[in-house]
Amino acid sequence: MAAGQWLLIGNSRWHWAETLQQQAQGGLRCWHTPAPAAISAAELGRLRSWACVGHLPPALQLPPERRLSLEAVPLRSMPAWLGLDRALAGWEAWRRQQRSGAGGAVLVADAGTALSLTRVNDQGAFAGGRLMAGVRLQLSALAAATALLPSVDGDAEGALPFDNRDPWPAATEVAMSAGCLWGLAAAIAQASAALQTEGPTRLWLTGGDAPLLAPLLGKLGQSCELAPGLCLEALAALSPA
Repeated sequence: MAAGQWLLIGNSRWHWAETLQQQAQGGLRCWHTPAPAAISAAELGRLRSWACVGHLPPALQLPPERRLSLEAVPLRSMPAWLGLDRALAGWEAWRRQQRSGAGGAVLVADAGTALSLTRVNDQGAFAGGRLMAGVRLQLSALAAATALLPSVDGDAEGALPFDNRDPWPAATEVAMSAGCLWGLAAAIAQASAALQTEGPTRLWLTGGDAPLLAPLLGKLGQSCELAPGLCLEALAALSPA
């Protein structure tokens, strides 16, 4: 993988990746930021490719010739309205599973602003999915629609007040986080279990809240492939050499 940077503009954050040159087999370092006020010429020079699923601020100019579109993702049977992030994550999970020799279908749970569940069959074709509000969107709705529930914004680094060792917390903010996260984990586990009746389907977990959900899925008896950077890995793989 050649040196460079990649950018995926999400609904609430910007997601970045760059090559790790010290790794013999290549690799990516991924991080996330709020939308910047400006991008330097040096950053633009390193930008190999970018994609957008959220809003691109009008004041920021990114090179249009380096923008990756939905049509560039080799996921079969994609509808024209499919979100680019879902296409990238679904294709990358299926591709990695094929390259490992395991084969079979995949279910990708992308836990970001929204929780998207995307099916890709064993032939690499889009096979439907489900969508629901992500944990922070649920917490925001709870605070906005009730008189007594507080706003749960997390700490300075955005971490939620949550401990997966305590399924029944007493403090209100922690109880809100626990309820939303356990609800999302249960929805993912149910979807994955239901698909097994149609043939072996491996669950892949990605997105910003994936590390919070992975241990909960384990407690529910649901195994998964934890891969927080699936979309960025696909974006890098599909960039021009």
